[in-house]
Amino acid sequence: MRRISVIGSSGAGKTTLSRVLAKAIGGTHIELDALYHGPNWTPTADNEFRRRVGALVENECWVIDGNYSTVRDLVWSAADTVVWIDLPRRTILPSLLRRTLTRMWRGTALWNGNRERFRQLLDPRAEENVLLWMWTTHRAARQMYSAALADPRWSHLEHHRLDSRARLAEFRRRSFDGPG
Repeated sequence: MRRISVIGSSGAGKTTLSRVLAKAIGGTHIELDALYHGPNWTPTADNEFRRRVGALVENECWVIDGNYSTVRDLVWSAADTVVWIDLPRRTILPSLLRRTLTRMWRGTALWNGNRERFRQLLDPRAEENVLLWMWTTHRAARQMYSAALADPRWSHLEHHRLDSRARLAEFRRRSFDGPG
């Protein structure tokens, strides 16, 4: 594993696992959200986003986390492995809520100075409310990834579907922490 794509619902643990994997393989961790979200949550135009990602996937060793269909072909064409964190909503929701509230309370700056705000949790639009986004996109994302990973176009990829915290921990231990 030298070029790894980590996918899954918002709050599933993609970034946390990706940082560990990147360190373990001596590669670069690339967060697609950081490339996509400009200041004030301004989205990057598709052609510019693809250009940025295309340049990064040329590198020899990386872990990319994120779910952007706009660049999936670029990432997966260059990847050798896909790790799908496919946890149930009931598992993700409490940790996503805790993470979001902690970031809000601390005023944690994310990509390009963006911060999550308390008012976003009250917003009825899923694209503005990370909890609603995870909840409403979870099922469709699961179907999409199942179909995508079955597509012969991606047969070169080694893939791992981690559908519980126990499997996630076992994958990490077996693949990167060594025996014992």
